[in-house]
Amino acid sequence: MPCIYCKAQHDSNSCPLYLKAQSVININKKVSDSFCGTSPAPFVGRFGYPYVNVGILAPPEVKENVWLYDAPRFWGLNDFQIDQIVEFRSSLVNSRFKADINQKQKWLDLAKEIAMASKPVDLEINLKEKPRFSLNIFSHEAPTGPNAQLKKAEITSNTKISQKVEYVVNDIDLKANDAVVYLYDKGFDENFLSKLLSVGNIGIEENRKLVPTRWSITAVDDLLSKNLLKEVKTFDYADFSVYSGSYIGNYYIIMLFPDNWSYELFEIYLPKPENYSTDYEPFQGRKYYAENCVGGYYTVRLAIAEKLKELKKQASVLVLRFITNEYSLPLGVWVTREASRKSINNAMINFSSKELLIKYVKDFIIKKFNYDIKELLEKSVLLKNLNKQKKLSEF
Repeated sequence: MPCIYCKAQHDSNSCPLYLKAQSVININKKVSDSFCGTSPAPFVGRFGYPYVNVGILAPPEVKENVWLYDAPRFWGLNDFQIDQIVEFRSSLVNSRFKADINQKQKWLDLAKEIAMASKPVDLEINLKEKPRFSLNIFSHEAPTGPNAQLKKAEITSNTKISQKVEYVVNDIDLKANDAVVYLYDKGFDENFLSKLLSVGNIGIEENRKLVPTRWSITAVDDLLSKNLLKEVKTFDYADFSVYSGSYIGNYYIIMLFPDNWSYELFEIYLPKPENYSTDYEPFQGRKYYAENCVGGYYTVRLAIAEKLKELKKQASVLVLRFITNEYSLPLGVWVTREASRKSINNAMINFSSKELLIKYVKDFIIKKFNYDIKELLEKSVLLKNLNKQKKLSEF
């Protein structure tokens, strides 16, 4: 049945119009131009770069579970749905101020401390006006709620910071790449690492600057996967195999072929599969940004690299992402990271040949989406290379 609010083909409870309206109603009851809240994260905008908005995200009240408001990995692992995530994110007031990316600003140290913290930080916030009520939707970052210009802010609790984080922040000769990899290896997730990079907490001292949140997310996914792939490229080949799975309307089919590392992603938009995006990289990697699949390309590559390292295998990897009407509201590229992680951690299906693998995938897609993938697969750069490549064993 079509949605009663917007007439689109999705559940009315996940309708973007309904969710936005509901979030405005809920937050309107609580927010004013002065409040005590608990901040799980800063936010750095990109418009006007290099003079950007820096925001302190916090609900207009002190809460025990505010860490949940900025926890993409946890959302994915626990199958949080669109309405739950919108409820969390719409409650975050964006108390923002202007800052030059290369210069100090009086509230920038506060944003840096919030980014370093192991748990959300209690704050007292005064705004220049009552926030404007909205749910701000982004293609890369998780949504944010109402925003207003910051007048005054003060931390009212003791900030807990890990010694490992203090180490990389205080080391002004440590490159940002090395700092990110070090903390990732120590168990810090990519969401935390992107916050550190975004507010200029890491890197060689003279190179530290504000990085828009959108850019820092992709930068962390990119450098972490590149670091993992250095090791993956030394492993023996995987078998012909397929993984599949989904999360909030994003369905992934991940095909592994026993060959040198290469990677190709197709993003197919249903119910019109002729609308698709694709990007590819050979063994040597990419020289340019993945302009078609953008940030999602790097999130999926990270999930694959993590799995291949775990398996101690390398492969040529072809990924098909099907975006359905279930995914009614963009929530950021964290969705693609977690959906592909969930998919590649499901049970593996092995095949004795490439032909059997591809036949299985074609049959699966016809049955699942009523779509013949044959013509799209014929456009695959990865498959063309596999078909024309000769192995030493063939001579």
